Amino acid sequence: MKIAFFGNPQFAVPTFQALIASTHQICCVITGPDRKAGRSQKIQFSAVKQIALEQNLPILQPEDLNSTNFLSELDGFKPEIGVVVAYRILPREVFTIPPMGCVNLHPSMLPDLRGAAPINWALIRGYQKSGISTFLIKERVDAGSILIQEEVDIFPEDDAGSLSERLSIRGGKLIIESLDRLEAGNLVPSPQTGKPTRAPKLTDETRQISWDKPAEEIHNLVRGLSPIPCSYTFLGSKRLKIYGSSVDSSTSIKVPGTVIGYNDNSLQISTANGTLCITELQLEGKRKMTAEEFNRGNPIPAGTLLGKI
Repeated sequence: MKIAFFGNPQFAVPTFQALIASTHQICCVITGPDRKAGRSQKIQFSAVKQIALEQNLPILQPEDLNSTNFLSELDGFKPEIGVVVAYRILPREVFTIPPMGCVNLHPSMLPDLRGAAPINWALIRGYQKSGISTFLIKERVDAGSILIQEEVDIFPEDDAGSLSERLSIRGGKLIIESLDRLEAGNLVPSPQTGKPTRAPKLTDETRQISWDKPAEEIHNLVRGLSPIPCSYTFLGSKRLKIYGSSVDSSTSIKVPGTVIGYNDNSLQISTANGTLCITELQLEGKRKMTAEEFNRGNPIPAGTLLGKI
């Protein structure tokens, strides 16, 4: 089949590479416009564009998905089907151009965790299982008919980075299976069943740690936001990003957010229930460090209260 591939970040790359290696033909690649990034403001390409350039594939980078020029260009490639992985919400004018529609890869067991950040929210909410779904796009976001779903275990040591990598690799295989079966005519889309839950866009407020919550809940927030966009608290007036943590079930009588001390290569913080043991962190203006490194160069005295300025 002739495929129009829509994607931006690293999460989309395993599917993109699986399609390149498959019997299907990628007729064009649609990805985000180049952006300036970092202090140097160098132009950066999306992860998908990097691969597309290496493969000499036609690339479209529309700012406006409804523009006449883009719609005409896309239609000119005559794709039979679209494949969408971590791109943008497609308007009807786009997803109806391929006669077979567009297949989306979503990292959850739909209708659970519809929205922009399903991997993060699965971890933040303490899920022990999540999954991957392929479905046909329609106007309601993440509400189209299911093609294939596969459940995936979430391990205690997972964070958003490791879970995303595992789901992206498995997702590439699911996309190929979906396309192969659609082409063979032996895959019937099924309407979603069950009560939908939401996985909304992550906000700065979501990322800030509330120390008056239980340690387990804070730990899930840390792992759900690591390595990016990362949870944080305040040390004085400076942001303190938390990249790694564990939980000690012993509860301190100190005010939640109080630094108990340094022990077992971690910075121990009191919470509403249990102790959060910070193992990797970064103070504003400094590099990311292990708690052991941080304690050697930037020791935080016991009794210090972390939190709002």
